[in-house]
Amino acid sequence: MRVAMIGLGKMGLNMARRLLRGGHEVVASARSASSVEAAVAEGALPSTSLSDAVRQLSAPRVVWLMIPAGEPVSAAVRELADLLAPGDVVVDGGNSRYTDAAPRAALLAEKGIRYADAGTSGGIWGLTVGYCLMVGGEPDTFSVIEPLLATLAPPGGYLRTGPHGAGHYVKMVHNGIEYGLMQAYAEGFDLLDAAPFPVDMSAVSALWNKGSVIRSWLLELAERALAEDPKLANLSPYVDDSGEGRWTVEQAIDSAVPLPVISAALFTRFASRRENPFGVRLLSALRNQFGGHAVKGR
Repeated sequence: MRVAMIGLGKMGLNMARRLLRGGHEVVASARSASSVEAAVAEGALPSTSLSDAVRQLSAPRVVWLMIPAGEPVSAAVRELADLLAPGDVVVDGGNSRYTDAAPRAALLAEKGIRYADAGTSGGIWGLTVGYCLMVGGEPDTFSVIEPLLATLAPPGGYLRTGPHGAGHYVKMVHNGIEYGLMQAYAEGFDLLDAAPFPVDMSAVSALWNKGSVIRSWLLELAERALAEDPKLANLSPYVDDSGEGRWTVEQAIDSAVPLPVISAALFTRFASRRENPFGVRLLSALRNQFGGHAVKGR
């Protein structure tokens, strides 16, 4: 089938490539001309705007958004509401907040346009191994886009998880779990690095992936990173977050569901970005004040 892929960043461009290689036709659109050119080089049709992309589609038209969460998606949905026709489909495949899905779906539904929120996992490896797709929306909408899902995902790698918002809700929780898993590996390898004897951590990563309870794809990636740079000397201890970990913790608070591991993993990322934080200096000062313990000056 033919689909318009709007947004050709790290995920969107590779998704367009996978769809093209799977026999679909892709109308490619992005702010970056070089990204469009890269998609066109693989067989995509170029587009200069949303209206131009829609013009190149046939009913039922499917527009897949892979653009930043928040207002960029909202603006695109509002514009598409005036460009598309009843029966057409808008898919939000980015990391949008799940609470945004129902209002967007309602806005489009006023004009008979269908909407799906597709949580997408796979990162830069999705092109070769496929994407895990968690889809919220009506069953008939899911049926329209299923040929695309089947091409993007590995066998068994896509699922309608419920009504509007369910796809991005499941993806939000997925990302929270991801934070916790990465933090556990980071702490374990930190202790291995402090061992009283040399430890080949890349070799240990490979070992643990052979029948161990903690084997995983993340551990395979750890093995790869440690083989390239055993002490990770070329990296700074700064870890960003894309927002979904925050949403997971906020949802846990709203739902009164305890998430101590995921919350700690998120806060550790916050701590990684702070140089000489005031709170730690105060901790040192208090220890000195009540016990006369030595402090270190700058």
